[in-house]
Amino acid sequence: MNITATSGKTIAKAKFNPKKYAGLLAETLPEVIDTVSQNRRMIKILDELMDKGAKRTPEETKLARLLGRLIQDFETRYYNPQKFTPREILIELMEMNNLKQADLLPVFGSSGIASEVINGKREISKAHAKALAKFFSVSTDLFL
Repeated sequence: MNITATSGKTIAKAKFNPKKYAGLLAETLPEVIDTVSQNRRMIKILDELMDKGAKRTPEETKLARLLGRLIQDFETRYYNPQKFTPREILIELMEMNNLKQADLLPVFGSSGIASEVINGKREISKAHAKALAKFFSVSTDLFL
């Protein structure tokens, strides 16, 4: 029990009930979010919990924190995908197409330049970016 400073009245602080929380978990079935539809479902549940405001139970508050974390994790992964360097994209495209460094000689003009780009000793120039985009039939932006 707590006593409020303004009124001096004693108020009962709600105690967390693991069984009630387990029931909420069973009802909600929170999980790692992998799709937009799963994310929408979790957001809807979280919104309903947040609308309760001060009437939210300790169990609902804990569930809201869990859902918030799951939503944040998904949205970070989905809306802020990892940025890859032009070199990493080139290497991935080479692997996807079973290409070797020698296969890129028409793009780079020499095995030395191809080697330096693939090994990260030289940046991809604008001219090479255009040639790579044409070679792989992708956007030039991938290599800039």
